[in-house]
Amino acid sequence: MARTQSADYEQRKAVIVDAAADLIASLGFGGASISDLAKACGISKSLIYHYYPSKEDILYAVMASHIDQLIDAVELVLGKSGPPNQRLHLLLYTFMDHYVGAASRQKVLLNELAHLTDQARADIVGKQRRIVDAVQRLVVEILPDLAADPARARGQTMLLFGMINWTHIWFDPKGPLSAHDVAEMAFTTFMGRR
Repeated sequence: MARTQSADYEQRKAVIVDAAADLIASLGFGGASISDLAKACGISKSLIYHYYPSKEDILYAVMASHIDQLIDAVELVLGKSGPPNQRLHLLLYTFMDHYVGAASRQKVLLNELAHLTDQARADIVGKQRRIVDAVQRLVVEILPDLAADPARARGQTMLLFGMINWTHIWFDPKGPLSAHDVAEMAFTTFMGRR
């Protein structure tokens, strides 16, 4: 007979992913061990393996949990009606709101892709491209002249992401700037390029 899942199975998995995100962000994938993770979670190594078969599966779960929320944000915001510049404004605010609570996950996503299996890496990269492609379509709505120049459209889109994707390195949510201040600066900088 198959073993049944406990009522808090998904919650326990989430606790492991949260701890793994912080641990891998601070020590790197190679430096963070399952023993470290078990200690951080207050559980045994064998219990970690009950939830995740391998360290790579945990890494994938950290990245997927982050990028799936970004995809949800893109789909929600870009599915709204209204002028494209208003949707971009809202999207930047939404991204920054998410990044504030996900600095470790963002760092892991940006730095640890090479440690995923080929299939898992392809899945994460595919999701990243989905986000970039959707935002690029929005950028082209705002700057229609870029429709005839896909290379410049991609460059403009990646510059926009460059303004917010690395905020985990320098942004302090308790500092003098809020996440919304940063989103507003990114938006006005982008819109000012016209």
